[in-house]
Amino acid sequence: MFVITEGISGIVLEEKGNQMPMKGAPANEPQAFKTVVYVYPPTTLSQVTRLGQSAEYTAIHTPLVDSVATDSAGRFGIALPPGTYSIFVKYKDHFYANLFDAQNRINLYTVEAGKPTQARVLINAQAVY
Repeated sequence: MFVITEGISGIVLEEKGNQMPMKGAPANEPQAFKTVVYVYPPTTLSQVTRLGQSAEYTAIHTPLVDSVATDSAGRFGIALPPGTYSIFVKYKDHFYANLFDAQNRINLYTVEAGKPTQARVLINAQAVY
């Protein structure tokens, strides 16, 4: 378990396959995903090289703040000063992040002074809904 007093800690999960509910069948649960988590300043869609309209990127054109590898259970923790950050994860041979705000800023998390921020990153590039 990653314990930090100021920064971001959380888990990276992956959903694959058919995610539609089916009568009599158990729900498919996301699985832990071992990867690298990358932290950037708030980054918009105009500051990345995107693969089509997907949540996958070949380049991020803002400066890297820090990075950390997850453990085998997908958990991570990274100490960061207060501020707002975009979080990306390594997926295949590129970056992945699938959440956006109204200003097209990608996968934002805010760190407050003296507080840990929890993150749950879900990779669903191979899921069908």
